[in-house]
Amino acid sequence: MQTPTTLVLGASPNPERYSFLVTNLLQEKGYAVYPFGIKKGLIGDIEILQNWPSPGTIDTVTLYIGPNGQAEYYDAIMGLIPRRIIFNPGTENPVFQALAQEKGIEIIEACTLVMLKTGQY
Repeated sequence: MQTPTTLVLGASPNPERYSFLVTNLLQEKGYAVYPFGIKKGLIGDIEILQNWPSPGTIDTVTLYIGPNGQAEYYDAIMGLIPRRIIFNPGTENPVFQALAQEKGIEIIEACTLVMLKTGQY
């Protein structure tokens, strides 16, 4: 059985960024990961992708872009029909959260790294 895929929105090749750390940890824990970002580069041996994934391929979206940068992705994210969206600290966005909940998408305000490290993912 294929593991659910997580879209890391805001993936960065900078090893000090949380999106970099979570991409590595997702892969280490056996999750399929789709790192999407505007900067080209690698996270370990995973290429940061600039092509948006196909609808139905993403289970979880974990956000690493702030509320001001999220609006351009609202329709694209909801078009993926993810099961859930994780709003990491600093990405909380009541407007987007309400829109996603109207579509039946689960909203979680939490740190993906902590979730992974504590078995809550």
